Amino acid sequence: MKKIIVSMFVLSQCFNVHGQSIDKIITNKEVTRIEKILSADNMQGRRTFTPGIDKASAFIESEFKKIGLQTFNGATNYKQEFSMTASKAVSSKITIDGKEINNNQVVTFSYLPQVSLTEKSDISIVKINKGDNIGKKFNEYYKSERNLLVLVDPSFNNILPNIQHIDLLTANPGNNTITFVFGTTEATNFSVELTNLISKKTLNNVVGVLPGKTKPNEFVIFSGHYDHLGVGSPEEGAKHTATDSIYNGANDDAAGTTAVIMLAKYFKKQNNNERTIIFTTFVAEEIGGYGAKYFSQQLAPEKVIAMFNIEMIGTESKWGKNSAYITGYDKSNMGQILQTNLTGTNFTFYSDPYPEQQLFYRSDNATLAKLGVPAHTISTSKMDNEPTYHTVDDEFETLDIDNMTQIIKSIAVSSSSIISGKDTPTRVNTTELK
Repeated sequence: MKKIIVSMFVLSQCFNVHGQSIDKIITNKEVTRIEKILSADNMQGRRTFTPGIDKASAFIESEFKKIGLQTFNGATNYKQEFSMTASKAVSSKITIDGKEINNNQVVTFSYLPQVSLTEKSDISIVKINKGDNIGKKFNEYYKSERNLLVLVDPSFNNILPNIQHIDLLTANPGNNTITFVFGTTEATNFSVELTNLISKKTLNNVVGVLPGKTKPNEFVIFSGHYDHLGVGSPEEGAKHTATDSIYNGANDDAAGTTAVIMLAKYFKKQNNNERTIIFTTFVAEEIGGYGAKYFSQQLAPEKVIAMFNIEMIGTESKWGKNSAYITGYDKSNMGQILQTNLTGTNFTFYSDPYPEQQLFYRSDNATLAKLGVPAHTISTSKMDNEPTYHTVDDEFETLDIDNMTQIIKSIAVSSSSIISGKDTPTRVNTTELK
């Protein structure tokens, strides 16, 4: 206990040299207030295209306004709006070798109002066989630009519900149709007849800006996503009970969004950032990272000096308190810069301990990282054993607010030399990216 008290005192003293005392700005009380609002039941799990996500957006906008951030590129408000194309099946009839397939065994991905395909059309038959890597094969075919009839071995019928609930939503609709048929392994003659309702839907990130004093055209980004799974969402890995069907997403990722708001408040009060800081909370991370992808297209990547994407920092890391990990640690020297700035404290940034999960490519940092930006995700989530991940138990009561507050402070201080213009992280080598 003595060691913990001493280390926290040293960390606090380190923070005090940076303008107004960080302990008076980033407080447990304020972190609790924001986190509780974002993860409350009345947010209804913040699922994309629900009143809950709109309510969360409005709250974040109000916080940015209170802090005094500017809007992005002179916008009239903090909403960064973009549209998506949605497709909803009105009717479908799949026939294989004279037998009509039960629609419960079929998943189609198409953004065309009418589809009529047979074996004589420009369409290929491909298979997912027993023993195949279903995730790898599914992604390969799902991302294809060709017309495909995908025959899936019956051994994979248990994952059918997860695929059936993937949102038919895209920023760039193609002219092809991909049809997955589960439980069927052979097809000689077939027909695919579909009628889809195509519509446009609007989403928005929430973006606020703190202009730089001497380097206004060099950007440092702090981000997190504010959407989650909603109510009774059957996403893969998600579990709910009859008594609680709200996926509050307290850690995933109300925690990251809370951090972004707190960092905005801190740096605004410091009023000494030489580089421009952009604070953004992304929408639609859970359904494909569409918010981050759109945001990344609005910036020249060479002007983005660094990106701190904050994802699930509400629980202790595998190393315990006063620690977090950085995805893609070896792909730039940003992690080394951050750790150097924390010299004398008891806080440690580690390299991502879950490389097999490819986290560097799976979160909202990925789009800019692939363009060479030192864009990394900071997290504490134990991805091999995080009990509340994508469950209804991801609620405020499961968070370690004291530790989470210390992590936010550590991000603030560790980023100081980048924000001041003293340090510039090396770029990500895009030739090494998958």
